[in-house]
Amino acid sequence: MKIMETKISQVSRPKTEEYEIKKSFNNGPSYYNKIISGPKKGLIELLIRNTIVRIVFSVSKNPIKSVKVLIALDRLRRKVLGKNRIKKIVRVGKNYYWDLYTPGWPSNTFSKFIKGEVNRITPLKIKTNRFTNIFLAVTKKCSLQCEHCFEWDALNGKEKLTLSDLKDIVSKFQDKGTGQFQLTGGEPLLRLDDIVELLIYSKKESDFWVLTSGYNLTYENGKKLKEAGLTGVVISLDHFEKNEHNAFRRNEKAYEWALKAVENSIANNLVTALSICVTRSFVSDSNLMKYAELAKNMGVAFIQILEPKAVGHYLGKDVLLYKEHEKILESFYFKMNYNKKHKDYPIVTYHGYHQRQIGCFASGDRNLYVDTDGDIHACPFCHTKKGSVLLNDLDSSIENLKSNGCHSYNNSNI
Repeated sequence: MKIMETKISQVSRPKTEEYEIKKSFNNGPSYYNKIISGPKKGLIELLIRNTIVRIVFSVSKNPIKSVKVLIALDRLRRKVLGKNRIKKIVRVGKNYYWDLYTPGWPSNTFSKFIKGEVNRITPLKIKTNRFTNIFLAVTKKCSLQCEHCFEWDALNGKEKLTLSDLKDIVSKFQDKGTGQFQLTGGEPLLRLDDIVELLIYSKKESDFWVLTSGYNLTYENGKKLKEAGLTGVVISLDHFEKNEHNAFRRNEKAYEWALKAVENSIANNLVTALSICVTRSFVSDSNLMKYAELAKNMGVAFIQILEPKAVGHYLGKDVLLYKEHEKILESFYFKMNYNKKHKDYPIVTYHGYHQRQIGCFASGDRNLYVDTDGDIHACPFCHTKKGSVLLNDLDSSIENLKSNGCHSYNNSNI
């Protein structure tokens, strides 16, 4: 299907920086990351709820028990997201998404996700997902020297994990039930062929995402990944100004890579997100809105906000945000997701807000991190090695990790 390019559109920006965004799309409604709101969104949400009801009644069998489970699931939603309901949803291909870490609906992975949550409320006799997602670092190699790199000590060291090791790790976590794998690094697309093999090997039992700087995400490579079964791409873009992003990533091509990667990801019908590590100097209403305008013009589905942590390249540095920064970010999160005025903007994922409200989902609870040596940690930003997926008993390592909890936030009990 032929891609039609629109004229260049620009976002509001400081006079000191010039940048242009190309928007590419075609006439097909399922081709791009389409944000839906209003009555159509309400209808889709109703259909999703009906699916959840059917799943709950099918696995619990007892009508009274099923109703109690549905009430518990709604309480969980309110505890995580609050009383407000998000005003928009994203369509990519035949699936609808409202969160980076929830599988698209309708799909087998979505059904497994719901069954896994039901099992947490009332144990089921069927096999369900143990983990919502696993962060898996597939390489130490990277072309960048990012200011905040959490794998700084391992960066560009001798590769340890072979393709066979990666398949073994994925297989072990799929055996336990894992809804989603987030492939990171280093720069994961430096192992493009291995990732394609890994996706084919997984037999589409889980969703797979790539977390990338944008390096090596050409249209052709995006097509290979899509055909192999990739669900989406999270592309790091840490400023709306070219020079600022390149300085943060310490590479003069970083901004160009990121923008082209977004274009190529969307063109291949992949769910596409931008991820930003927000520093103290960046956090302001003005900067956040300029970034949101940029993301909107690029046509991405999600914006992910990460807070800097004193780990990796930031180890021993005073980088944590202050309360005033957190309040600005929370205001931005609510404005983007729940204000009708911003219904056409990407959905914002802000982990810090939820973690301060209810605790952390990581540390072996709903997710964990496997590093470039195959060792497990609480998450990419909490380096708490508690065993090896390849060398140790995985169940014991996970329980050890879970019992130690999260360093930054109380563990979630939901």
